Amino acid sequence: MTPASRWSRTAISALVAVLALSLTACTGADSTANPATATDETTATAGYPTGHIHGMSVDPGTNRILLATHDGLFDVSSSPAQQIGPTIDLMGFTTTTDGTLYASGHPGPGTDLPDPVGLITSTDDGRTWEPVSRQGKTDFHALAATEDGLVGHEGRIVTSTDGRSWTVTNEDIPAYNLSASTAGIVLATTEDGPYRSEDSGVTWAPVSGAPVLILTTFAGDTAIGVTPDGVIHTSADGGLTWEQKGTIEGEPAAIAAAHTNDDTHRIWVGTADGIQVSSDNGSTFAPLTPKS
Repeated sequence: MTPASRWSRTAISALVAVLALSLTACTGADSTANPATATDETTATAGYPTGHIHGMSVDPGTNRILLATHDGLFDVSSSPAQQIGPTIDLMGFTTTTDGTLYASGHPGPGTDLPDPVGLITSTDDGRTWEPVSRQGKTDFHALAATEDGLVGHEGRIVTSTDGRSWTVTNEDIPAYNLSASTAGIVLATTEDGPYRSEDSGVTWAPVSGAPVLILTTFAGDTAIGVTPDGVIHTSADGGLTWEQKGTIEGEPAAIAAAHTNDDTHRIWVGTADGIQVSSDNGSTFAPLTPKS
């Protein structure tokens, strides 16, 4: 059975739209899409970023939500959203447990970085970025951080213990998204279903019977995923088996999750129109209202 025959028409349309936006982003950032310079016609409702979203970071202690977008990094915790740091088309994006940010992509106007930017890092919440490796050579479209280092996708899956030297571990997984637990479990989403690694991205195996997910994330050892048409699934065993939960409105563009107590996870899903949040393990979602 082909991947297309297993997907609903809505799911296929959603994934095609997301992939098309992602490919468009590879041509470089466009300053006209930045809310700070956009016309009234292109300004998003309540100042939400208009550039398509590539990643999300949430601090559950402060509820600060950062979106990595085509036009740079934005804090969407308040309205209007505030751009942080330079205009960089942030493609791959991930956060370590100590709050260090890693990203890749393309420089925007006025940004003194090579194209592509390679791996860059920030230790001040994205206000400034420092080159780490692969400048002018690599645009990581997906990144994940484990306790052992970084996992990236540059047309093939590569790993690094220090962010500077990289090892190819798999050339056959066309990963759209990567996510990782601190215990070293990594999930890669593909149109054929997720692949899973238990050794920080060194070896991989397809997950039998899993739903086709476009994005995944972890809250501790619990994996959370969303299908192209917005159906949430959770996995208590790190991505081996999955349970269907609720549904979000709109096409998912980014996902994040965190423990709220031993039995409950809070889940955030970003779309082109705003953030939706669940406080009941993904069973129900409601639009998040930013602080004024």
